[in-house]
Amino acid sequence: MMHPLLALIATRPQLLGAHAEAYGALVAAEFGEASAHWQRKLILGAMALCSAGVAAMLAGTAVMLWALLPLAQARAPWVLLVVPGLPALVAIVCALAARRPTAAAFGNLHQQFKADLRMLHEAGRA
Repeated sequence: MMHPLLALIATRPQLLGAHAEAYGALVAAEFGEASAHWQRKLILGAMALCSAGVAAMLAGTAVMLWALLPLAQARAPWVLLVVPGLPALVAIVCALAARRPTAAAFGNLHQQFKADLRMLHEAGRA
């Protein structure tokens, strides 16, 4: 007795071609989603790093100004905290957004492959 997969290859090879084409489309779609996720994560990480660098530079400048100027003569001492605080806040938000978990890459492809293997095992038993 011939295995059902071999019988399918011999009698209707166009079905296997269509199935392989569908796998190719699924791989392309999954790769597109994964690359968009990685690109977003990379951009957010770069923004967090740059914002942290700007915040550190501005904080250093604020510390130097605070050390040089008497606090009684300063018109708005709160600016020394707010100016470096804004890029620091942007860095924190971007870093948290970059760390947010998303769906596993190639999850649909893995599920489809498992379903096909399950179907082949069931067809082999019959």
